[in-house]
Amino acid sequence: MDHGAYTRQFASLSTPLIADACLRLKLPLRAAPTAIQALLPNSHCVGRALPVRHYGSVDIFLAALETAQAGDILVIDNAGRTDEACIGDLIVLEAQAVGLAAIVVWGLHRDTKDLLRIGLPVFSAGRCAAGPQRLDPWEVEALSNAQIGTCRVTKADLVFADADGVLFVAAADAAEVLATAQQIAERERQQASAIQAGSTLREQVQFQTYLKQRALDSSLTFRQHLREIGGAIEE
Repeated sequence: MDHGAYTRQFASLSTPLIADACLRLKLPLRAAPTAIQALLPNSHCVGRALPVRHYGSVDIFLAALETAQAGDILVIDNAGRTDEACIGDLIVLEAQAVGLAAIVVWGLHRDTKDLLRIGLPVFSAGRCAAGPQRLDPWEVEALSNAQIGTCRVTKADLVFADADGVLFVAAADAAEVLATAQQIAERERQQASAIQAGSTLREQVQFQTYLKQRALDSSLTFRQHLREIGGAIEE
């Protein structure tokens, strides 16, 4: 599946639906730290991960962009540092010129006013006026993977990002995850329409039946009950 197909499919979906699809498919839920938030409120994108580690200078980002493809998402590992901003307006402009879909930073950004004007989606853990005061040596894996919180991200991953956060999914699993997310979305839309038409959620999920069954079997979970009746609330 090419980038355009991923973009079209994700356009009507969300990261919560992608997360629920991973849960249903028993795939690892690889979420960026919740501190990483969208700078632009309507940010919504998917793309191949372009990982890079930061060492104090923007040259590493320029090196990463040498191999970038349109639609990629630059995933920057700055170890969650809070004492420096590792990207600003020039790198964001360069990424936009290359055709990147977004930038994800496990760290901070600066030049916020300019970034808002530029309009490329940026997801970071916050902002800081100070730039790096250090210059560390590059590691061998500087351009092959990035550590974002507990997630190791490589070019074999896709990045899904919106106002609810950032998720990483192996590209090999993406088609199945997107298809499952679409099924969950359709079921949830049906449930929402039914609520608005007067059928409560408790009625739809046969909640009284669940309570009676649970009284007889305390090991029964609501998630099991939902699976039996085709519900979609928790996944």
